[in-house]
Amino acid sequence: MKLLGLDHVVLRVRDLDAALRFYCDGLGCTAERRLDELGLVQVRAGSALIDLVPVDSPLGRAGGAPPAEEGRNLDHFALRIEPFEAEALSRTLRERGIEPGEVSTRYGAEGNGPSMSLRDPDGNVVELKGPPE
Repeated sequence: MKLLGLDHVVLRVRDLDAALRFYCDGLGCTAERRLDELGLVQVRAGSALIDLVPVDSPLGRAGGAPPAEEGRNLDHFALRIEPFEAEALSRTLRERGIEPGEVSTRYGAEGNGPSMSLRDPDGNVVELKGPPE
């Protein structure tokens, strides 16, 4: 078996429209597939998918209580981006209504490199990970 990278992550969300604005309008993901009968919208983030599941949908109710500050469903996930130009990235995020985080060096799948953490509308931490140093 050879692992190739992140395939998808599933996020239970309180407000699907707010989540779609954050991931599509804010970060540039594209809506790819929608299964309303299950309560699932899949958005593409490069080679990976982020599945957005409203907490009041059939799939979402199976996960219990909704995400909150004291009970998140996920610590964080990282999206590999290029280029990583901190000032331009921060400016673009602010223009899209997203508060950028501090830039620091973190270890990731390709080694140490620049990184910025953000919070989505449900409080999930999304790390934007740049290329290795």
